[in-house]
Amino acid sequence: MNPSHADTALAEQQAHRARYDALRAAGQGDTARALPPPTPRGQPQPAPALDSETIPGGWSWTTRVPRGQALRVCTPSGTSCVSMMAFSVADPSERLNLADTVKVQWSVRLSKGRILYTDMGRVALALIEDSCGAHDAIVGPTTEASMAKALGPGAWRHSRHNFLAAAAKLGLSRRDVAVCLNLFAPVDVDAQGRFTWHADRRAPGDFVDLRAEMDLWVVLSNAGHPLDPALVAVPEPVTVARFLPPATADDPCRRSGIEAERAYAYTARHLAAGATA
Repeated sequence: MNPSHADTALAEQQAHRARYDALRAAGQGDTARALPPPTPRGQPQPAPALDSETIPGGWSWTTRVPRGQALRVCTPSGTSCVSMMAFSVADPSERLNLADTVKVQWSVRLSKGRILYTDMGRVALALIEDSCGAHDAIVGPTTEASMAKALGPGAWRHSRHNFLAAAAKLGLSRRDVAVCLNLFAPVDVDAQGRFTWHADRRAPGDFVDLRAEMDLWVVLSNAGHPLDPALVAVPEPVTVARFLPPATADDPCRRSGIEAERAYAYTARHLAAGATA
């Protein structure tokens, strides 16, 4: 390689690095500083419930959520973890993708103002209200092995099993069960890269409001978290209420950064094309 080619390659490398650093600074700095604070615990639901459900410990619930509706998921005890998966109604092969969600937003901390992406780069759900910000997008659900490790041998219900059963009901299979989002799961990573659990980051009555940005099948499993040191076979019940959130001109989810704006525009074009096809 002659010097001119080497200089060109170095310049391109430096340009790519500069763009990467700028995007990271925006995602981890400017965007994070612009996010709203947590929702006060006890804040009433902004609209009457269209329907509601209680999910007993160990069980799950599958529901269809039309675009524009929202779910308020609440842990009255402050000790239950709700694991969630979501699939597009129009094409269930498009589903919630946590790897892209944290990668595009440069953060594993999902809280009020963040959005949840599908594997097609579109917006599945928006976190429009959130009282704790303690949600885990990395570890995954409880399994037969994790329950046996914590509780000993037994026929313990777990979220992996619940997701497989829900997938079968939707005409899907084992390969369609991807990594889930664990709500009310205060997981962090320490300086050595080890997962840590911070129970003080959640409290009785914590809730999160999730607005659907496309028609979705949503699966919610109340079967604990693999890292919870107080994991039990039958967690306390959780409640879910469906409601129609009021429109607002100041939507932090839509203005949380250039990537969010792009994802919303891409989602709108896709949905419009489907409506006119």
